[in-house]
Amino acid sequence: MKRALITGITGQDGSYLAESLLSDGYEVHGVIRRSSSFNTGRIDHIFDKLKLVYGDVTDFAAISSIVAEVEPDEMYNLAAQSHVKVSFEAPAYTASVDAVGALNVLEAVKQRSPKTRLYQASTSEMYGSSPSPQSESTPMHPNSPYAAAKLYAYHMTRSYRDAYGLHASNGILFNHESPRRGPTFVTRKITMAIARIAAGKQDRVVLGNLDARRDWGHARDYVEAMRLVIGMDAPGDYVVATGQQRSVREFVDAAFHAAGIPIVWNSARDTARDALTDEVRVSTDSRYLRPNEVDSLQGDSTRLRKATGWEPKTSFEELVREMVNADMGSVR
Repeated sequence: MKRALITGITGQDGSYLAESLLSDGYEVHGVIRRSSSFNTGRIDHIFDKLKLVYGDVTDFAAISSIVAEVEPDEMYNLAAQSHVKVSFEAPAYTASVDAVGALNVLEAVKQRSPKTRLYQASTSEMYGSSPSPQSESTPMHPNSPYAAAKLYAYHMTRSYRDAYGLHASNGILFNHESPRRGPTFVTRKITMAIARIAAGKQDRVVLGNLDARRDWGHARDYVEAMRLVIGMDAPGDYVVATGQQRSVREFVDAAFHAAGIPIVWNSARDTARDALTDEVRVSTDSRYLRPNEVDSLQGDSTRLRKATGWEPKTSFEELVREMVNADMGSVR
């Protein structure tokens, strides 16, 4: 039985990855942070099938000990402070987790289990202001503390691969969502608000930059790409993306449509009203703008597709519908 070790197992990606690995007969170990309250909601349905241990990627001694004890065949470093706007408010903490934390994982594997195959979760935010579409050869210009910390982790992964012969790979994942997405991320904020609007418990959703354009896929499809990357004979760096781009405004349109609430944008294009009741359902507020915006992200995953045959299975419309239906089903 193969053993896998996942940091960040309680997150969106970690939960889908754990499910996928378990379905293939893996022994799945996960690192969770000790807290006064449990944060295992995304993995409660598979909790008894997992081997969980307390730890934190910012604690090298703890991570090194866990790696030595588990000696995983595969290790996925998904642990991160991944909210871009929060990274401007907590840059030092973001760097500690996303940059130094990744370095701790690399050093632990090098010292304690050098045959382990390592996957490092990288992000499209590293491209920042570089023109889209972005591929593995596109220059990276991070526009946030989160992106800068992730870029450090990306380069350290490449450095350890080249210097020490580790099977260490970067997956440069573009935006990927699901009903398990955290409620402070814009896509989930939209679908949760629409569910509450439909239930009469909220009147509108307030957003920031409606014109930001992103390449959105489903997290379930993207964790399969992670597994393909880590399973390659030779390690490398790969973009994971649908290749299709839509604006936040288009996501809002699709989500309201999935809920059966027709909306009409006003001429200024910064608010939208209910087409039947004339009530304002969408408005904007500068509080939700980033200090340094990333306007356009669209991935070119040709290299991954040619190497593995990977294709996203879930369309944008199906993704939005799944998220809306899940949130509408949970509102009481």
